[in-house]
Parts: sequence; structure tokens; C-alpha cells
Amino acid sequence: MSVETAPRPAPEPPFPFRQFIVKVHGRCNLACRYCYLYEGPDHTWRTRPAAASRAVLDRTASRIAEHARAHELPAVSVVLHGGEPLLAGAATLGRFADLVRDRVPTGCTVRATVQTNATLLTGRSLATLARHDVSIGISLDGGTAERNALRVDHVGRPSWPAAARGARLVAERFPRSFAGILAVVDPAQDPVETYESLLALGPPALDLLLPHGNWTNPPPHWDSTGTVHGDWLCAVFDRWWEAGRRETRIRLFEECIALLLGLPAATESLGLAPFDAVVVETDGSIEQVDSLKSAYEGAAATGLGVFDNDFDEALAHPGVAARQAAATELAGQCRACPLLTVCGGGNYAHRYRAGSGFRNPSVYCADLQRFIRHVAARVAEPPAAAVPVSPERSTP
Repeated sequence: MSVETAPRPAPEPPFPFRQFIVKVHGRCNLACRYCYLYEGPDHTWRTRPAAASRAVLDRTASRIAEHARAHELPAVSVVLHGGEPLLAGAATLGRFADLVRDRVPTGCTVRATVQTNATLLTGRSLATLARHDVSIGISLDGGTAERNALRVDHVGRPSWPAAARGARLVAERFPRSFAGILAVVDPAQDPVETYESLLALGPPALDLLLPHGNWTNPPPHWDSTGTVHGDWLCAVFDRWWEAGRRETRIRLFEECIALLLGLPAATESLGLAPFDAVVVETDGSIEQVDSLKSAYEGAAATGLGVFDNDFDEALAHPGVAARQAAATELAGQCRACPLLTVCGGGNYAHRYRAGSGFRNPSVYCADLQRFIRHVAARVAEPPAAAVPVSPERSTP
């Protein structure tokens, strides 16, 4: 399969937001040692309320409904986020999901998901979330204590016992609510063993993310001459591909295959699909996605808020406009690359370099090339031929 595909013309921006990430609680009960949000260069969380007030949530629900109505959206995704959103209580999360559903226009489907570290999940909270049709996404580094050693609480105690209980509770008692597991690639961990440890928790889907970093602050284990992150992804891909892709869905892999085949796919990490996510902070501030906070202080800010501004005003913000401009805002090196329509320049936050902003190739450029070309080669392989049965060994 050739990966040298020509860019296809895209519709003109702005494109409406379809994913609304709502910070219902801005603090976390864990202190993961690698956390880019609380340990990174952006400290704006310190000046915001710990939790979103009823007034903020009420206004946010109205703004989402207003946007859905104005753009005749058939569906919106509401991600209940943090910090640790369950610090706000499952009932608060459920009420907010209901509020959005009550206000969006008839015919607009609301898919609500809470992204949690799983430590606060109980049978009661899961029953509440299920009653309000809120799915559960879980963030873990793997499916064993050893692979979650960096995920500790504020006094250094391991989070794994509580997280494991929560994850197994979802898988065993509320499987229909289980959206999947989000895990960050860690080249220090064996890729196949990490994948298999996550499989043991029974997720219907996995989302594998590259750790946030950039040219000024490179990600851990990164080497400008190597492809350790790409190699890690390739190893997991081979394990998943050779198992017939039946064990679980892996978003990054499925969307890479779709893009290679010229099909539409939507992910922040690959492709040129229009960026369509927006964040509402606990004080009602409208921001760009959190990954930008790994670049520098205030990188995600727009200066807007739900009390005074609608989401269409956020669409006009220069940062959002740049992310919706597809290939035109990419570095010349990216625009000339034969992998452009598959790679799409990678995650926007990973392109940052102090002094030149985001108009650079991804810090993971070599890793992405390694991964995409490997996937293309595997997909292009002919199906394994059936082994004929010799007449002497056939069953009469």
C-alpha cells in the first residue's frame, strides 16, 4: 500500500464545536508524578475555583444547547472532566448531563462521558451514572500495580488498589457503561505486556496517547535520533493486528488504517479533520484543549467565558482558527510530506517551539513516520494463505 497520498480539498472553516469538555472539578485526588496539567508550565488552575458552581454548569448547558441549535448538530459529546470529576459527586455529573439533554434541540443526541482515574468509583456512584446515561472512561498507565507506580496520591500512596477495584467494578457490573481506557505510551514499559495487562481489565476500547512534550520541553525518553515511541506503538499494533483486532478497539490504530484507506477519521493525533473540541473551566472560562498547557502558561486561554460569550465567538479565536485551517497552518516540511493526509502534522501541542510557536513539525515526527509506514505495510500484506491438507493426512 502506498502512503504517498495527495491532500484532498477540505471545506472552509469555521467548523462548529461538537465536543464540549466541561471541568466540573478542577482539583485531583492524585498527584501523578508526570502530570503535565498540575506539574507543567501552566499554573492557571491555582486561581480558579475547585469546583464549577451551579451557575457555571447551568450557563454552560445553555451555551451547548445554543451552539447545537445554531449549527443544527445531530449529536454532541459532553466530556465531564477535571482534575478528578468524581470529586464533584456522581449526582452532580448526572444532573448536568440531564440538563444538557433537556436543553438541546429535539433530534440532537448527547453522548456524556466522565473521564476518571477510577479511584472513587463505587457501586452506588456507578449506578447513579448509569441511570443518567453517563459512560465511564478510565485513565491508567497499565493493568498492574507496577505499571501505575507513578500514579500516587498527595502523600505518595499508590492509587492502584483503589483504581483496580473501580475498573473491575465497571467491567464486571456495569459493562454497558464502560467507554474504555486511556493510557499514555511509556517506552520504559514493555509494550506488549502493557497492552495485555490493560486487556485483562476488559475494556471495550483503548486510547493510546503520546506523552505531551514539544521541541522546547521534549517528552520523556525522547531522542531526536530515535523512534522509541513509534517502535512502542508498532509492537502493540503487531500484537493487536495478529490477534485479528478482536480483543478490543484501539482508536489510534483504527483511525490510522482509515486514513491510509482514504476514509474520514477524527482524532487529535492524526489526520486533517477539523478540530472541534472546546473546554469550559470551573469558573466558566472558555479555553482551548488542555494539551496546550504543556507548552507554556496561558497557551489555552481565549479570554472568553460562558457568561459573556457564546461558542461561536470561541470559533473566531486565532488559536482555534489556526487549528481548523488544516494544512495551511502547517510547517512547509509537513505540507510537502507524502504522509500529510495521514499524519496531519500530529498533535498541535507537540509542534511548539519557543520563539516560533506551533508552526513546526511534531516533536514526534520521526515516531509518527515510523508508525504510519509500519501500519501501511502491515495492512498491505496479502492474507495468510490456508495450508492445504495432504491426502495422506486427511480424515476419511
